[in-house]
Amino acid sequence: MRAAVCPTYGPPEVVEIQDIPSPPVEPGQVRVRVEAAAVNFPDVLVIANQYQLSVPVPFIPGSEFAGEVVEVAADIADIAVGERVFGSTMVGAFAEEVSVPATSLTPIPDGVQAVHAAAFGVAHRTAYHVLRSVGSLQPGEELVVLGAGGGVGLAAVQLGVALEARVTAVASSAEKLAVAKANGAHRLIDHKAGDLRQALKDALPEGADVVIDPVGGGLSEPALRSLHWGGRFVTVGYAAGIPRIPLNLVLLKGIHILGFQFRDFAAHEADEMRRNERELLALLASKRVVPHVGASFSLDEAVAALRYVGDGHAIGKVVLNII
Repeated sequence: MRAAVCPTYGPPEVVEIQDIPSPPVEPGQVRVRVEAAAVNFPDVLVIANQYQLSVPVPFIPGSEFAGEVVEVAADIADIAVGERVFGSTMVGAFAEEVSVPATSLTPIPDGVQAVHAAAFGVAHRTAYHVLRSVGSLQPGEELVVLGAGGGVGLAAVQLGVALEARVTAVASSAEKLAVAKANGAHRLIDHKAGDLRQALKDALPEGADVVIDPVGGGLSEPALRSLHWGGRFVTVGYAAGIPRIPLNLVLLKGIHILGFQFRDFAAHEADEMRRNERELLALLASKRVVPHVGASFSLDEAVAALRYVGDGHAIGKVVLNII
């Protein structure tokens, strides 16, 4: 099979397209012919050996995929050859085939394209768990989404609208904000066009109920200040660096600062996780929520796709069309 292989740590340009054997199927595993794979910023970090977990080289990068089951281990009874599935893995998705634990796979609902299934998993699951369970977003509430042009941010815009909140999208360009508007955002703020704290105050004079922050850096504090008394601030990631928050703001505004990490949420909130999965799949199956794929590349263009994401050009999700 053909695969994008990282033979040594470094920038995206170290990745090579190689012909290698198909991955074996171990007990408890399923082998999937990959049709589409999503490209995420953590993939760039893993290749550079700058992620929180180190993967020994050589390896095949890529963590999200969708495709068709081509082989099933003898101890797997609930998945059959020919089923369309999507799933996630630490590495291995940028290839024509991938072998993963059966428990990491989800059936693709009828009528949903593989490219959308591949783009749906991590970003939309993260955003939905954050909104539904951590931030406890309610219909009619005011939601501020930082990084609204990115994968998690744009998913939060879409899902915030689906949960009947009023969404203020904050992003770094008119192009990203136009996509956020097309996906239902009610208010748009370009944080590079002026003072974010004042812009949020003008847009939300009564304050926000919930802030979702997958960005960090200098955007966090002005967004936190936009909350009214008792508001909820959910920190999700630090693409712009880890912020320093004056704790007196928490006291003076009576706000709640909450954090989300997928692994810990799955371990401690199993019932919430199952409920959210059911609701999310229903949104995907009904096409009330369709992931925005801002750019597509072929497997041969894997380096270009990784560079595109690493340089911050992605709007929504970037996908490799494998087959």
